[in-house]
Amino acid sequence: MQTKKKKTTSQTNLIDLLAEKLEPSFDIINQKLQTDNITVHLLYLKTVVDNDQIQNYIIKPFFEMGSIQLFDSYIASLPQNNKIETNEKVLSQLSRGSVLVQIQEQNYLLDLKKITTNLVLETNIEPSIQGPELGLSEDIQTNLNIIRHRYHNISLKIETHQIGTSNNQTLAILYDQENVNDSVLKNLQEKVKNLKHSVILSSSELQRLLNDKKWTFMPIMMITERSDRVIQNIAGGKVVLILDGTPNAIIAPSVFFDFMTSMDDKYLPFGVSKFLKVLRYFGLFICLLLPGVYVAVTSYNPEVLRSELAFSVAGSRVGVPFPSFIEVLFLLVFMELLTEASIRLPRAVSGTATTVGGLILGTAATEAALTSNIMVIIVSAVAIATFAIPINEMSFAIRIVRYVLLFFGTTAGITGLILSFLAFVLYLTNLESFGEPYLKLFVQRKKVETKGVKS
Repeated sequence: MQTKKKKTTSQTNLIDLLAEKLEPSFDIINQKLQTDNITVHLLYLKTVVDNDQIQNYIIKPFFEMGSIQLFDSYIASLPQNNKIETNEKVLSQLSRGSVLVQIQEQNYLLDLKKITTNLVLETNIEPSIQGPELGLSEDIQTNLNIIRHRYHNISLKIETHQIGTSNNQTLAILYDQENVNDSVLKNLQEKVKNLKHSVILSSSELQRLLNDKKWTFMPIMMITERSDRVIQNIAGGKVVLILDGTPNAIIAPSVFFDFMTSMDDKYLPFGVSKFLKVLRYFGLFICLLLPGVYVAVTSYNPEVLRSELAFSVAGSRVGVPFPSFIEVLFLLVFMELLTEASIRLPRAVSGTATTVGGLILGTAATEAALTSNIMVIIVSAVAIATFAIPINEMSFAIRIVRYVLLFFGTTAGITGLILSFLAFVLYLTNLESFGEPYLKLFVQRKKVETKGVKS
C-alpha cells in the first residue's frame, strides 16, 4: 500500500481534540513517548488494538532509533499506514483498531487492530462428504482472505460499505466484474446505500432488510457458510455480501434451483450427483403433497386407491376418534416442535432427546388410538423428506406451503390439492429475485445463466 500523509491546520492539537471526542470511554489511551528532545504522541482504544503490534512496530523502534527523522521515515514506510482525511474518518478508524501517531507536525494512522475471531469455523449447517470442511469466519478480513486465496481472478472486485447508524458495521460486496449482471449489482448497491437501520447484527437481518417482498415466504437470497459455494456463485455472475461479525455470506440473486443444489453435486461422479438431485426433488414432492394426499384420499376420494390398500388404510383408523385432518395436523405440529427442540437444545443431548421423544410419543399415540400406524409412517416420511432439502431457507418455506396445500386438500379433496399445487407453481413462475425469474434455470441454458446475463 502506498504511504500517504496529510497535514492539517492544527496538527499539534489533533490528538487532544480527538481524545476529547472519545471521552469518557475507559479504554482511551493518550500516550506520550519521550526520549531526550524527541516526543511522539499515540492515541488509540486499547480494547480493539493489538498491544503486541504497538510494542513491536512503534514503541521498540522509537527507543532504538536515535533520530526523529529516521523514526518518521520508518513509520511512513509501514504497510499498515492509512490516509488521513477528516477528523470523523480518523475517529471511525480508531474505533476499528487503528493507532494515531503524531510525530512533530506529521500524523499517521496505523491499522493495528486486534483480531480475536479469525479462526475459520467448520461447516455445521451445510456439511459436505467430499468438499472442504472449513467454512467462513466471523471476521470479515479472514473471509476476504479466504476468498482471495481461492479465487485468483483479477476481475474479482470488493467494495466496502458502512451500515447501521449505531454499530457502523462493515459490509463487503464481492462480484466478478466480467460476469456480473450490472442491473443486479446496481440494485443491491442502491439498497445498501439506502439502509437506515440503526443496528444490524446478522446476515439474516440484513437479508430481511434488503428484501422488498416483505410478505413472500420463498427465499430470494441465499445465506451460506461455505466458501466454495461463495466462490462458485461469484464465478457464475452472482453478487455476494459479507457482513463483519457473522460467519455467513448472502448470495443474490438466488433462484429456486439454487436452493435445491448441494455442493457435493460438483464433487461426486456425474451419475451419483444426478441421482441425488432426483432424490431431492422426490423428497420435495413427498414433503409438499403427501399429507394433503392422505387427507384427501381418506376423507373425499378413497376410490383412487386399490381396494386392498383402501381397506388397509380404513382398518388402521378404526378406533381413532378424530378426522384425518386433525390426525395429520397433530402429528405434523408435533414434528415441528421436535425439530425446533433439536435446534434449541445443546448438541450433546438434542439428537437423543428428540429421537426418544418421537419414539415415545408415536408409540403412545398409536396404542391410545389417537392416531393410526399409517399416519405415523406418513409423518415420518415427510420429516425425512424435509431434511433432504439442502438449504434451510427453502426447507422452512416448503414446510409453510405444506400446510396451505393440506388445507385445500382437506376442504376440496384431490381437486383442491391439485389446483392449489398449480397455483403454487404459478406463484413461483411470477416471482423474481432482483429481476431474475425464480424458475429461470428450468427454461434457460446453464451456460447463459453462468454468465449472469439477464433475460
